[in-house]
Amino acid sequence: MTLAYSISHNLTFDRPRKRMVDEQMIARGVTDQRVIDVMRLVPRHMFVDSPLVSRAYHDCSLPIGEGQTISQPYMVARMTELLQLKGDERVLEIGTGCGYQTAVLSRLCKRVYSVERIHSLHMKARNNLRRARLANAMLTCADGLLGWPEYAPFDAIIVTAGGFASDLWLEQLAVYGTLLMPEGSHGQHRLVRRRKLADGVEEEYFDACTFVPLLEGESHR
Repeated sequence: MTLAYSISHNLTFDRPRKRMVDEQMIARGVTDQRVIDVMRLVPRHMFVDSPLVSRAYHDCSLPIGEGQTISQPYMVARMTELLQLKGDERVLEIGTGCGYQTAVLSRLCKRVYSVERIHSLHMKARNNLRRARLANAMLTCADGLLGWPEYAPFDAIIVTAGGFASDLWLEQLAVYGTLLMPEGSHGQHRLVRRRKLADGVEEEYFDACTFVPLLEGESHR
């Protein structure tokens, strides 16, 4: 792909991406200007499979293979906003998927460490992020329930699959750090934000949502 073609190709998605932000995010109450600016910038169409490119900016999740999905754009923005990132954080992401949430986070924090349990998706995300020229994300294929202890402590941890928190995540979270995840089972989840304090944990509950299930172990599919 030549540079001229690449620029022209990306420009064709500027209008639907702006409409996505205006109608799916701002209209629903997303107010963090840094998040809004990044959602207008990151090319979601680069993170979906070719047959689905025309639906890249629609108000829905989309399949990415192996029974997994790229999250609904609003949910990506909402979860990112709830992290309240300032720009100097080290963030652990559990569930890289195709790398779209990783790309959004990478533009809002110092460094992203992302764990994906399915090898084929790990490789897909690696290729997508390389094409998007994002250099401050480190990826690994491993059991996300174990976190990534080598690089702990993290200022924030975001989980992109529904289930219940691993004790190891809180251990790897810095004091006053934030853990955000869709908690629940059987497709019925609610966003939960936990803030690790010096003497305990503070909890807040937000949107009801539906995510693919959080699973243990590493898969070489």
